[in-house]
Amino acid sequence: MSTPAPTPVPRLSMTQVLVCGAFIVTLSMGIRHGFGLWLQPVTMDRGWTRETFAFAIAVQNIAWGIAGPVAGMLADRYGAYRVLVVGALLYSLGLVLMALSTSGLAFTGSAGLLLGMAQSGTTYAVVYGVIGRNVAAEKRSWAMGVAAAAGSFGQFLMVPVETWLISTWGWQNALFVLGCLALAIVPLAVGLKEPAQAAATGFQQSVGSAVREAFAHRSFQWLMAGYFVCGFQVVFIGVHMPSYLKDHGMAPGVATTALALIGLFNVFGTYTAGWLGGRMPKRYILSGIYALRAVVISLFLLAPLTPMSVYIFAATMGFLWLSTVPPTNAVIAQIFGVQYMSMLGGFVFFSHQVGSFLGAWMGGKLYDLTGNYDMVWGIAIALGVFAALANLPVREEPIPRGQPAVAAA
Repeated sequence: MSTPAPTPVPRLSMTQVLVCGAFIVTLSMGIRHGFGLWLQPVTMDRGWTRETFAFAIAVQNIAWGIAGPVAGMLADRYGAYRVLVVGALLYSLGLVLMALSTSGLAFTGSAGLLLGMAQSGTTYAVVYGVIGRNVAAEKRSWAMGVAAAAGSFGQFLMVPVETWLISTWGWQNALFVLGCLALAIVPLAVGLKEPAQAAATGFQQSVGSAVREAFAHRSFQWLMAGYFVCGFQVVFIGVHMPSYLKDHGMAPGVATTALALIGLFNVFGTYTAGWLGGRMPKRYILSGIYALRAVVISLFLLAPLTPMSVYIFAATMGFLWLSTVPPTNAVIAQIFGVQYMSMLGGFVFFSHQVGSFLGAWMGGKLYDLTGNYDMVWGIAIALGVFAALANLPVREEPIPRGQPAVAAA
């Protein structure tokens, strides 16, 4: 009887992968987290409706989702380095053109299409693929939590920076500065440049076979359903909460502090989720996160709206913000192995971005129709309950292979 092969020897230093990957995610996620701060200055300066801005951000999220599997497949096949460099260049270009856009169509093309494609090549799916191939299986969930926590720290760090840039230099010049900052991803990507054939590990599977296998797997389907809800909730809150608070008479600083608190507490939440992922079934972690989100949103709406209630909501929601990311991706690696991890993670993230599209767009659309965000808040609560139930049937056992190497991974 054959014995399972050991986990493939890492090709890159775990410290190198985590440091470079963490800084890349910090920049990429940190920049995008503050886009809600541009809603009012852009719409007021250009004379656009909120739906115009919200639609562009919605397109950004769906473009990110559509491009994600492609970026992941290219990273799995040709290496993450090339994908990260192209993504960084697109990020910089998209931010510059976002500042120069004078029509809704041009704004959708830059803030929507270009930035969405850029984010597909500079965020979690690509970085997690490198982590999966270069970090031992028993440390993988923790390592993903570290990378996700770095992205969360970027959100905490960048929101006050972006607020200061907008107030000091104007919203257009602020975007030019961020466009230059995005180029810092290029030298950081060198640290994730894997040796040739680093991803080859024993049993090899074709791309088509990997896709068919994943989409036929019931747990993969449940993970996609849960991630849809995650996207809807976080993008609706991230894009529309500053305007929601201003509509209720809150000072602009309250929204800035709230977004920063989400980013700060997300550091602890994502790290904790990654740490727990190595110690208990990940499906229970995911189910608990979604259930708690529904409770937290409900309590926020029921409580009197004050700066303190906003800060408490931001801190608790921040702890749950992207804490779904490490356990979700760790389950994918655990079930299917690491050969096509970036690609499969991209497919699951596509579902996340469909939810993000609807959260961003419906927030603006239903606001324009009703004059408030009440209906969208209700949808976010109902979806949280659904996702809590949808993750319970997920099975985390590796798929048996003709060669045992992938199962061992």
